[in-house]
Amino acid sequence: MQKIKIMIASRPKMISDIIRNIIEHQLDMTIVGEVVDPISLLYTIREKSVDVVIMTPIKVNGEPKICSHLLANFPSLIIVALADNNETAYLYRTGAPKLCIEDPSGQSLIIAIREVLLSIKG
Repeated sequence: MQKIKIMIASRPKMISDIIRNIIEHQLDMTIVGEVVDPISLLYTIREKSVDVVIMTPIKVNGEPKICSHLLANFPSLIIVALADNNETAYLYRTGAPKLCIEDPSGQSLIIAIREVLLSIKG
């Protein structure tokens, strides 16, 4: 079974460490890198064939401008953007409305990622 390749794009180290800890305990997922700047993010997504990018934080009801750019360049990419209020996350993918994940505990993020990937492959 091929593991889901996840890239972390986070500036607060504490949040990044929490995300890393959650992902590392999933048998079907692996962290392929961690970046903090957009140029490195673009390069690493291409180089490592990333499936999912988890970004933090974004302003509530905001949308990181990089999301549309990333999806235009990598149409199969899934982006999970955590809001800076820690109460919401948004999942972006090409050709689908953004999905709001209320109360984004580690398990709810993992479930949302798996469900979206399953719907794409299934």
